[in-house]
Amino acid sequence: MTPPSFAAEPAEIKACCAQMYSSELATVLLGEDLHPGGATITSRLAGLLGLDSSSAVLDVACGRGASAIHLALSTGCTVVGVDFSDASVDAARQAAQAAGVSDLCTFTAGDAESLALADASFDALICECAFCTFPDKQSAAREFARVLRPGGLVGMSDVTRTDHADAELDSLLAWVACIADARSVEDYKTILTGAGLHVEHAEAHDEALLTLAERVRARLVLGRALSTVDPEATGGWDIDRAQDLANAAVRAIRAGTLGYAIITARRQ
Repeated sequence: MTPPSFAAEPAEIKACCAQMYSSELATVLLGEDLHPGGATITSRLAGLLGLDSSSAVLDVACGRGASAIHLALSTGCTVVGVDFSDASVDAARQAAQAAGVSDLCTFTAGDAESLALADASFDALICECAFCTFPDKQSAAREFARVLRPGGLVGMSDVTRTDHADAELDSLLAWVACIADARSVEDYKTILTGAGLHVEHAEAHDEALLTLAERVRARLVLGRALSTVDPEATGGWDIDRAQDLANAAVRAIRAGTLGYAIITARRQ
């Protein structure tokens, strides 16, 4: 299918994101980690959050479990991963079993804006390259605060955007690609603060986003070949539209209007 121009309902946005990130094309384009910086950024978050074998961690929008598994292997923490896609949850369970950490990692389907988890049940929470895709960011931030124990930390890594003048970056496809509703660092801080979280740290990692965007642009050639062999592998997305978006994203990153940042915040 050709993605509609951006005028989508929240349920459609969530479904499209889930479809795309559980597709084979997502792995071809983004790699197993599905976010800029991969395990390097995840390790940086782990350090900022002070994770160790005593930590109970929630991974919101966990995808296929790469970050959760990395955290379990590198720190010994226990991780609960939540994702909107049943297919991603199934893949994450299989990956954890293959990595030998199924005793430390559990995965379940769920909505970040309404987590079916108990109050004050986690020491830390990570959310990587997903918060900007949530239609109701304020509700998601309140859920983050609710499930954290007092003193618990949120660690986010996400796309940042300071200029919304480029229409190419405002389509539903751009939303799914973590661009359309990306906000500035200050906007993210305001949302977290409004949920009762105290922002402690922010740092830029724009180079990680540029590296990923350039890789995606190159790999879309492979995506076109893959779609020729198996049209279902693309999740139905129009590869030509995706190439246009990738080109626009690279231009915006180089212009400094798109970036990537880590933010941590503590529940009081």
